[in-house]
Amino acid sequence: MTTAGDIMHRGAQWIPAHETLDRAAQLMRELNVGALPISDENERLCGILTDRDIVVGCVALGHDPARVTAGDMAKGTPRWIEADADVGEVLHEMREHRIRRLPVIQDKRLVGMISEADLARHLAKDQIASWAQSVYATTTMH
Repeated sequence: MTTAGDIMHRGAQWIPAHETLDRAAQLMRELNVGALPISDENERLCGILTDRDIVVGCVALGHDPARVTAGDMAKGTPRWIEADADVGEVLHEMREHRIRRLPVIQDKRLVGMISEADLARHLAKDQIASWAQSVYATTTMH
C-alpha cells in the first residue's frame, strides 16, 4: 500500500499566522515552493498560503505585504491528511475539496506536503488524468 508519507515532499515548513506576507514570500523563495501551511500559536494548521494569494489577495489590491499577515489570508477550513493514509484517501481528499496541495500530518505535527508534482512523480498516468479532471473541471451555469 502506498501512503501519503511515501509520496509527500518532506521538509515542509509552517508560516506562523502572525508573520507578514513579505516574509512568507521570502520563505517561499528560500524553500522553492508556491505554498506554505499557516500555523496558529499552537502549531495547528489554520490555512494554506499560496504565492497567488499574496499577489491577488494583497499586492493587486494595493495592500502592503509588510503589513498583512498570513493569518489575515487564512480562509475556510484547512484540509490535511495523516502520513499513514492510503494514496486513495489522498486523491479522494484532494478531489472532494478541489485542492492541489495537501499538508501531511503525523502525531499532530507537519511532516510534509503533497502537491501536483508529487502526484505526477508517484502515480500512474490514468490516476493523474482522473485526478486532474476532477480538480480542474469547471461547472457550467445554466
